[in-house]
Amino acid sequence: MKEAEPVYVKTTADGRLVEVIGGWVCLAGAQEANHLVPLIEHPNRQAIARAVPGATHMAGRVPLRHDEAAIALGALSAAQREFDASPAGITQRIRLATWAKAQAEGVE
Repeated sequence: MKEAEPVYVKTTADGRLVEVIGGWVCLAGAQEANHLVPLIEHPNRQAIARAVPGATHMAGRVPLRHDEAAIALGALSAAQREFDASPAGITQRIRLATWAKAQAEGVE
C-alpha cells in the first residue's frame, strides 16, 4: 500500500507544520495523536480555553479551531477507510481493536 500524502492542517505560531500523515496528526513530522478530543470533553478544557481562545478540539498537545479540526477529522477518516489487506495490516487492525476493547473495559 502506498503512503498517503500529508494533509496540511495548520502552521503553529513557532512555524511547525501540523499535518495528518498516515492516520496520525503530526507536529513537525512527529506523531502526536490518532484521534481528536473535543475541547468540551478534555479534562484540562478551562486552561486550554484561556490559553488558546477559539480552540474546539485537541490533537494530543495541539489545539485546533473548528475549521482546522474539520480538515484533520476528514483526513483521519479517509486514512481509516484505506484498508491494508496485507498480513501485517490485518494484524495491526486486530491489535488496535483489541486494545480499544481493553481500554473500554477499564484497562489503562
